[in-house]
Amino acid sequence: MTGVRVLVCDDEQLLREALVRLVGAAGDLTVVGAVGDGASAVEAAAEHEPDVVLMDIRLPGMDGIEATRRIVARGGPSRVLILTTYDLDSYVYAGLQAGASGFLLKDAPGERIRDGIRIVASGQSVLAPEATTRMIQALQPMLPTDEDRALLEAAGRLTEREREVCELIAQGLSNDEIAAHLVISRYTVKVHVSSILTKLDLPDRIHVLISWSRLRGLRPSRPSQRPTAPD
Repeated sequence: MTGVRVLVCDDEQLLREALVRLVGAAGDLTVVGAVGDGASAVEAAAEHEPDVVLMDIRLPGMDGIEATRRIVARGGPSRVLILTTYDLDSYVYAGLQAGASGFLLKDAPGERIRDGIRIVASGQSVLAPEATTRMIQALQPMLPTDEDRALLEAAGRLTEREREVCELIAQGLSNDEIAAHLVISRYTVKVHVSSILTKLDLPDRIHVLISWSRLRGLRPSRPSQRPTAPD
């Protein structure tokens, strides 16, 4: 991927400048703007139409959750990757509900942040491993709802390979990691993911992660086997 346009939003000037340097150091990423509050992020996203907005949560005035909601609701090309110091479940859920495509912690290694930007720009989703683990643990004990029962029925239409892909998505693996694990091409993984989203009527990979994690608590998991040959 080349030419990913990035808008940085963080209220701390030193950190904002550090993120600009971090992103700008990658040849395939370009910073198109840097702002310090949510309202400015919404305005800058409308003006520059970046591929990815790196969004802090705690901002003066309009917070990052509301800014994310407005940027996504606008319907432009911009996707939001939340980058925050605050590793709190409430922020993860609120950010995802607002339409964010990912959630990473600010103390993540620089290359993980740059990779997260690339993943989100490509139309995929990314979650900090810490948040993924706790989300799964929190979802499993819940009692089934009507929505869960409908999801169970829809999951019955998945192929065995699609269930394997769902399980790996629920573990937080990217398309490239799933391809390596299952010994199939990245294109084949994308085809499987597209089919899964259609069959489960879900908008993106993060919702697959959430839904499949819920399903784990509703029925016994089906063991997957590592294939001996590519699809």
